[in-house]
Amino acid sequence: MIRPARPGDEPALYDVCLRTGAAGEDATGLFDDPDLLGHIYVGPYLRLEPDFALVVADDGPAGYVLGTPDTRGYEARCEESWWPPLRRRYPLEAYPDDDRDGRLVRQLHTPRRQSDDVVASYPAHLHIDLLPRVQGQGHGRRLMPAMFARLTAAGATGLHLGVRRTNTRAIAFYEKLGFTPTPDDLGILMTRQLWVRPSGPRRMAHVHSAWDGGRAECAITTRTW
Repeated sequence: MIRPARPGDEPALYDVCLRTGAAGEDATGLFDDPDLLGHIYVGPYLRLEPDFALVVADDGPAGYVLGTPDTRGYEARCEESWWPPLRRRYPLEAYPDDDRDGRLVRQLHTPRRQSDDVVASYPAHLHIDLLPRVQGQGHGRRLMPAMFARLTAAGATGLHLGVRRTNTRAIAFYEKLGFTPTPDDLGILMTRQLWVRPSGPRRMAHVHSAWDGGRAECAITTRTW
């Protein structure tokens, strides 16, 4: 089943992020703090962009696609309300530079930003993770168009995401969905135009979602940069 994210999903989605956090493989045990990946790749989307959070669920949440139609606006809101408490919780001086946790903590303090020229043409971004038990069942092919529709309805004209060069299966998946790959310093940048109606009002269908707080690559795994 694919459904909008809802309150109570956050711990399970943090767990999905961790269990796909080693290039699509299980990263459990690789980090001293298992929540760090989720703080970067899950939590801010659930809190700040709940209308752009879709979940694959069977017995419980087993995958997701998370995104935003406005990368620069999302970054500004993260700077305003998401990163500050995490920076106080994870001071840079407490983590060695060569430590796995330390590398993620540096991302909390200095988040990666996509270049202005990419964002100008492809203002939206997303990332997607699926646990092995729900891979190969067509969930990715359903999740992505559902997210495209939401992003387009919100006025986004283009979409970008990042994928590792070695993740050839994911690259092929995105190409089938109309993405164009371009190598860059961090891996492969995937870009795609989104169709937007040329005239008339743009209105996004309401998706009920409320968050009352929370903890402040298979295949198809991406990490947006």
